[in-house]
Amino acid sequence: MRRVLIPVMLLLSATSVCVAQGGIAPSQEVGIIYNRERTFNARLATNRNMSVGMEFGNLRTYYKTKTWYASVGEIRHPKEQRQNSDPRVSRAFRPFVYGKTNTLLALRAGWGAKRYYSEKARQRGVAVGMSYNIGPTLGILKPYYLALAYQGENSTTFRIIHQRYTEGNASVFLDNTRILGASAFSRGLREISFMPGINASLAYHMDWGAFDEMVKALEIGVAVDVFGQKAPIFVSEEINNRVFINFFVNLQLGKRR
Repeated sequence: MRRVLIPVMLLLSATSVCVAQGGIAPSQEVGIIYNRERTFNARLATNRNMSVGMEFGNLRTYYKTKTWYASVGEIRHPKEQRQNSDPRVSRAFRPFVYGKTNTLLALRAGWGAKRYYSEKARQRGVAVGMSYNIGPTLGILKPYYLALAYQGENSTTFRIIHQRYTEGNASVFLDNTRILGASAFSRGLREISFMPGINASLAYHMDWGAFDEMVKALEIGVAVDVFGQKAPIFVSEEINNRVFINFFVNLQLGKRR
């Protein structure tokens, strides 16, 4: 009997020490331990900015996850306002932004972390915390084309020409009465240029069913993109910016393994 009681008592003593030192409490629900997670991100930000991407996480502890991410989206200038020209002649054309010369796309990558401040081990619980990220941005500038009305063979006709802004056509490109609408997005894809920068974000993170196999999380935060020079989105150099700050809501769906 003593040979049986002594090991049992030693085991109970070791267990009580672990609990006292912050180990797993007897009342906690212990489930499957996951090491990695992968999510699809869909972000909606101010100024009608949208981006999609993937995030990969390495779960270090219940409360900390290291992350790596990549995303692509458009960065719109705060002064971009879509408008229509005379509907009697431009119903077949898309709304346009007056004075716009380039569309700015952002290919982002980087690394960061998520830190949880609430109990994350219980199934079906909601874990809350913060997430932060930083990394490089590759800005992609695509020329912005407009459908412009030029004089035809006589005074009663006109011909449509799709053009980007140049100093030679400035009088037509900036004439509201000559603009029929925005050209198809595919125009200008062979004329893209690149602009390096950096991106960073800070967000309040909420994870439903933390440590379930399925990831269901929502983030609300602020993001910034900074480029080495002003992004030439508008004709006017004074309007253009090199720093873009946006508030966003980010939906994350994925799996853990």
